[in-house]
Amino acid sequence: MIPRSSRPYIFINSAMSADGKLSTYERKQVKISGKADFERVDELRAETDAIMVGIGTVLADDPSLTVKSAQRREKRVADGKEENPIRIIVDSRARTPVDADIFKKGVGRKIIVIAESAEKENKEKVTALSKMPDTKIIVAGTNQVNLEEMAVQLKKEGINRLMVEGGAALNYGLISTGLADELKIFVGNLIIGGKTAPTFADGDGFNEENIRRLTLESAEKIEDGILLTWKVNRDGD
Repeated sequence: MIPRSSRPYIFINSAMSADGKLSTYERKQVKISGKADFERVDELRAETDAIMVGIGTVLADDPSLTVKSAQRREKRVADGKEENPIRIIVDSRARTPVDADIFKKGVGRKIIVIAESAEKENKEKVTALSKMPDTKIIVAGTNQVNLEEMAVQLKKEGINRLMVEGGAALNYGLISTGLADELKIFVGNLIIGGKTAPTFADGDGFNEENIRRLTLESAEKIEDGILLTWKVNRDGD
């Protein structure tokens, strides 16, 4: 496990249904929270150095990952920052569409993190992505992105506080490797159901001996849901 000083502080922000689902079994995005929570998320974005998602989220939802409030963007500029945090996609095989919204909406730096194999198997696409405006390609890992190696490289890019907005596979990867420091989870007042619908953390799962424990920091009622803030316990904590 790499030391915290060598990587950004990483927190995952997510919204899920009361039964722990992120979207329907069709993997179609569902409105889980309301205006008050949207404002909270926008404030979190404005206060962070970078926002990261996995390629699955990009292909399913095509998020722009921008700060929506003009006032918050203006404050960032006044503080000597770019309007938007750096936007990062974890994309082992370089599948990010060149017409994705992160390239079309909002100004600011973008980072696509790929595995070494993508440079050989999908060379033309890697070249195309590298030519997108304000976009940098980072290589970490052989056949899939090595999240620990990636985290060290992101620290060197000047990223000290990193916000993660999914999806389920990336969430699991960050938690299982000990990289996630904090979870902010809004639980909404709806049931989605479906055994194949994505949950907060998918991946291989933990056995009983390796289950990750959390420490509850706060619970706040927001509209008809609740925001839970957890610290992720690490070995030795």
